[in-house]
Amino acid sequence: MIVAGFGFRRAATLAACEAALVQAERGQRRVTALATLADKAPLLAPLAAARGIALIALAPERLLQVETPTQSRASLVARGTGSVAEAAALCAAGPGARLIVRRCISPDRMATCAIAEGPST
Repeated sequence: MIVAGFGFRRAATLAACEAALVQAERGQRRVTALATLADKAPLLAPLAAARGIALIALAPERLLQVETPTQSRASLVARGTGSVAEAAALCAAGPGARLIVRRCISPDRMATCAIAEGPST
């Protein structure tokens, strides 16, 4: 499983998330699922549907258990993790997952995307 994890600001648009995904996917295999926090999932639903892939909505407390290579102060304060995108990707890809793309930031700086690969891939 190859999962694109997302973090984004409240005012982010679907276009910002898609731009971050396109940037993260460069040179990588296409993702098989999208993941983000449950309260953010509705924004990504059209993107997952358009690609015909699953959308994984994660409880916030699940991300607290995931160490991320990126340490954003804003993310730490708001969500208790260094990178929501990286933590979501790793968590959704399952135990033993590895990050294959660190967070990429959309051109408007409203969304981030990271990609993780699960061990069964």
